[in-house]
Amino acid sequence: MDRFAETEGKRAHDPLYSPRRAARATATGFPVGEHGEVFAGPLIVGAGPAGLAVAACLTMRGVPYALLERHGCIASLWRHRTYRRLRLHLPKRYCELPLMPFPSSYPEYPTREQFLDYLEEYIRTFGIRPFFRQEVVSAEFDGELWCVRTKEIVTATIDGGKEAVLSTATREYRSKWLVVATGENAEPVVPEIDGIDCFKGQVMHSCDYRSGEPYQGSKVLVVGCGNSGMEVSLDLSNHNVHTSMVVRDTMHVLPREIMGLSTFGLSLWLLMCLSVQTVDKILLLLTRLVLGDTARLGIPRPSIGPMELKKISGKTPVLDVGTIAKIKSGDIKVLPAIQSFREHDVKFIDGKTEDFDAVILATGYKSNVPYWLKENDFFFEKDGFPRKPNEWKGKNGLYAAGFSRRGLLGVSIDATKIADDIARCWSDIGYEKHKTK
Repeated sequence: MDRFAETEGKRAHDPLYSPRRAARATATGFPVGEHGEVFAGPLIVGAGPAGLAVAACLTMRGVPYALLERHGCIASLWRHRTYRRLRLHLPKRYCELPLMPFPSSYPEYPTREQFLDYLEEYIRTFGIRPFFRQEVVSAEFDGELWCVRTKEIVTATIDGGKEAVLSTATREYRSKWLVVATGENAEPVVPEIDGIDCFKGQVMHSCDYRSGEPYQGSKVLVVGCGNSGMEVSLDLSNHNVHTSMVVRDTMHVLPREIMGLSTFGLSLWLLMCLSVQTVDKILLLLTRLVLGDTARLGIPRPSIGPMELKKISGKTPVLDVGTIAKIKSGDIKVLPAIQSFREHDVKFIDGKTEDFDAVILATGYKSNVPYWLKENDFFFEKDGFPRKPNEWKGKNGLYAAGFSRRGLLGVSIDATKIADDIARCWSDIGYEKHKTK
């Protein structure tokens, strides 16, 4: 057994030990000077679930860290860029961060608000104190240490609720270790579509969508049919909005549950004893019994099964929570890919045109790592993901947390491995060797 896992097991049964006591005993997040003094522990970029998980695991191993976050809060994507009806797509047992389960009172699929409350309790439990409003503008390895430069923006709210910039400051952090935890969904993807700038109606990315209530009675086009696109379409339809959804490519849609069992949990159980191809055949057979033939609804399936496709490309199947039923009833219309926008309508590749009051781009997100990390050996410059699937460790003390395309379950796995690895180095090298002389 790993010595840190063994220590955690002993601590869990020690009545005199608690995460809060460990947090107080660990020099987590103490200030770093403006002139680039070397910090003793790792630098973590991003205070979303991945960054918080790494911080908690380091705390329990007695390793100090500095957690840098560009926004003024933790989990800014969950707090400011999600729609109100959002729930976790997987059962809560697959979405827990390391060392702290969800409250037993939470439902099987916690709401957005419950997940945010869970994260707030998480940082209180482990004494996590991020440095907020520290936007990383560059990070590079100088041959010995990682040099991370940040820009701090101080703002204030003025008349009309607008924010005014009061001051900016730059700061440099240096450390032996750098943990990239900005995640897979750091920036929204806005596609270039012919004529979209000429469209007179409202155009927004799904990150700015909150509820269908303001659109009641309107005609709204949702571009994209991933989990966000399907749920936004469902929410709009539930608010009596005339909803259409663009399906541009093949995709796998699976029911969130089959016979009362989590489809995700069922697939994990089947994969323990069957091949990926066999599991896919079982899942698709059960899905057809529950949802019917989605190709007849305008949503054709790929030739490769959902689990095999996930393994090969990282593309996650959509988990249906009611959208397919709305499509069958005609409350949501499925349309082909867009050819072009005009002032008041949209032309599709089948030659048909239709007018809309608003367009919501549920076109996904991307990593922002290429914009600031001056390294292209471990991270692929094109998409900002590690070059190898499920890779969490690079060279020279560089780590990736939350880039495995395995959701919150992958975040927990990455965080535990990273903390174990850093703690081993910390134990072998010692604190004093990281200080400047």
